[in-house]
Amino acid sequence: MDLNQIFKTTNPIVGVVHLLPLPTSPRWGGSLKSVIDRAEQEATALASGGVDGIIVENFFDAPFPKDCVDPAVVSAISLVVQRLQHLVTLPIGINVLRNDAHSAMAIATCVQAQFIRVNVLTGVMATDQGLIEGQAHQLLRYRRELGSDVKILADVLVKHARPLGSPNLTTAVQETIERGLADGIILSGWATGSPPNLEDLELARAAANGTPVFIGSGANWENIPHLIQAADGVIVSSSLKRRGQIEQPIDPIRVSQFVEAMRRSLPVKESSPMRTSHPVPSQTG
Repeated sequence: MDLNQIFKTTNPIVGVVHLLPLPTSPRWGGSLKSVIDRAEQEATALASGGVDGIIVENFFDAPFPKDCVDPAVVSAISLVVQRLQHLVTLPIGINVLRNDAHSAMAIATCVQAQFIRVNVLTGVMATDQGLIEGQAHQLLRYRRELGSDVKILADVLVKHARPLGSPNLTTAVQETIERGLADGIILSGWATGSPPNLEDLELARAAANGTPVFIGSGANWENIPHLIQAADGVIVSSSLKRRGQIEQPIDPIRVSQFVEAMRRSLPVKESSPMRTSHPVPSQTG
């Protein structure tokens, strides 16, 4: 996976647009316009703050089905992404929670998004939705049937889950890449907002052997200068929200602060032009 070709940088920052509850979800509010308006606001804030890509996910649809979402969710996400593509020129990815990789691939292919995130591509994980089994064989064949070049970013030992058996991070990374054919891997902490530790990132990067490694949770402008030394990119959301609260919308000032903190920590040849500095907002608000 050529990060520079997709994101125009070898160390991309991917901001997340958490969609408000979609049709058929338990907390669906009845207005798709409200969902679209919030998504447009967040995408604009991320783009103006300087991120290199965006991933759209149905975060507020919890509790999630473990595999297939309702067709109304697929339709809604497709519509939202098309609206965002008219607002921003950044590469966009799709994550259909909890693990509907087929729908994510279908949406991404049809709207010409660049990548998807898959929580469980290989192996078996015990989650609050029950046991989730990776279906790499079906997903890769489906991508081929679609004639798609959408890239697959796969979580390894994904958050909010526990592997069956004794986990071995090195083996899990290698099998996700070599047997699951992931284009990139994602390493998170134990839950949303929890970062992976530096040692695990170093192990994952060594095992990945050149395949991009993304930090998948818990990054903020205090820890990203250290964590990014053992990773290629970062997917970030919680720390970019107003007051750092997950239910709040994206704050463009916090986005700018994160981008500046990360870019300063990179070698000069990888750094983007510095942006105007903003006061450092409190992590806890």
